[in-house]
Formats: sequence, C-alpha cells, structure tokens
Amino acid sequence: MTGSISGGVTTLAPGLTIGRMGYGAMQLAGPNVFGPPKDRDEAVAVLRTAVELGVTHIDTSDFYGPAVVNELIKEALHPYPEDLHIVTKVGARRGADGSWNPSLEPESLRQQVKDNLQRLGLDALDVVNLRLGGVEGPTGGPLSEEFGVLAELREQGLIRHLGLSNVTAEQLTEAQAIAPVVTIQNLYNIAHRADDALLDRCAAEGIAYAAFFPLGGFTPLQSATLDAVAARIGATPQQTALAWLLQRSPAIVLIPGTSSVAHLRENIAAADLVLPPDAVAELNAA
Repeated sequence: MTGSISGGVTTLAPGLTIGRMGYGAMQLAGPNVFGPPKDRDEAVAVLRTAVELGVTHIDTSDFYGPAVVNELIKEALHPYPEDLHIVTKVGARRGADGSWNPSLEPESLRQQVKDNLQRLGLDALDVVNLRLGGVEGPTGGPLSEEFGVLAELREQGLIRHLGLSNVTAEQLTEAQAIAPVVTIQNLYNIAHRADDALLDRCAAEGIAYAAFFPLGGFTPLQSATLDAVAARIGATPQQTALAWLLQRSPAIVLIPGTSSVAHLRENIAAADLVLPPDAVAELNAA
C-alpha cells in the first residue's frame, strides 16, 4: 500500500498529506490554456484565496500557458506554506499555435522537470505525474522508459513522489514495478465511469485518484438529472457533481479549476455537502 486515506485528507506517503478538495490551476491561463490571464490580479487572488480557505493541494503544469500558470503560482504564494503541496505534470509541450504536442523523449522529460522547478521556485517537486494517452483518453502501451526517467530524477532528489495521468490499469502495474506511484489523474465523473475498477484498486492500494472534468461529457439527459438533484438539495450542479465524487470513493481527490474567486468559494464549499441517499441513487442511475 502506498498511502492511507481517511475523512477529508489523504496521506500519499510519509510527510505528504493533502486535503481531498484541491485546486486545479489550469484555467488561470488565457483562452485554451494559452497565454496570459485576462485578469492577472484576479488570478493571483484566486490562488491566495484557495490557500486561505485551506486548500493544501494545487495541480499545475509548466505546459499551462506555457509557463504562465507556474509563474503565477510562484508570484502569488512563494515562499510556500509548509503544508501546501504542488503537483505538476510532464509529457507534453505547447506549439506556437497553442497546440498540445506529446513530448516524452527522455531529454525532454528531464528539461520539463527542470522548467517546473525553475518557474515554481523549488529545489524539489512534491509530485510529478507522467502524462500519457491521447485527447480521448488512455491509449495503453509501454511506459517503462519514460517513467524510468522520472524515477531516476526521484533518486537524484529533484522529485519526491511520482504519479501517472491518463493511464490504464496495466500501465499502473508496469510503473509500480519501477517506482512507487502515489496518485493517478484520470477522467472520471457521474457520466464517465470507465475507471470504476481502477478507482477501487486505488482505494485498496492507498493511491489517490484525482478525478478531472467533473462535468465533462454529460449528455443533455444526464445534465438534466444533475440539475434536478442540485435544485432539490439547494446546491449548484458543480457542487453536486463534486460532492458525488467525494462520496463515490475515499480515494478520490478533486482539482476543480476556476479563474474566479466567487466560483472557487462555491467549489470548496462542496467539500461540506453531504448528498442524501436518494440523491446518490438518482445520480448513480443517470
């Protein structure tokens, strides 16, 4: 077992405990996660407010912007609170046109880690996720060479812990033969539950499962069901979807993103929302 999970916190490894409600910083960049934010002061305020409200887990990557989001995090929060843990990703680069391009060559991965360190102002990264797969989801295939590069950087002290993003159960098993995996970051929500078995495995093994896109890919019928349940319990659809995820499994940690302080407060409030059994049953059947 990698870590332990209980209540509102998840211990990924000794010395690495995070709150289950985190913050995903991707939306702080400009449109399509490219270029500077529309309102830099608001972006800085969002980051500072997240920490003030008790968030101890920020998800980012140097390919957000690119570089823009990491520089904002450093501007807003450095020197970082002792209990704040920053999780980043490598495995892609941005084209001049804003395109997302896989970049998994060993030297590129090493440089991406160095770029994250430099722009965040850190000597070591708490967690680095290896991002694989395609736009539509995991694609499978070997990852030993790529994950091995990150394992070497972990041995050198530049990375403390390793994770995976957009991967299959088989890829998790392959990675675990190389080094411990403390977190998985995959698409999972009320409408997309292909990872049910992998999520349950993460819970059994003490691996945090960071579910992204809590409202991504809903059909009109599923959205209508979510809206109806939310209205009945006096919450927003986003809050209801986040609460459902937290109740689905103790392994789940959340990284909802926003560039608005008001929306951030709404998201974080979902951590205190307990869905009644009938609401859970209705959403499960959506």
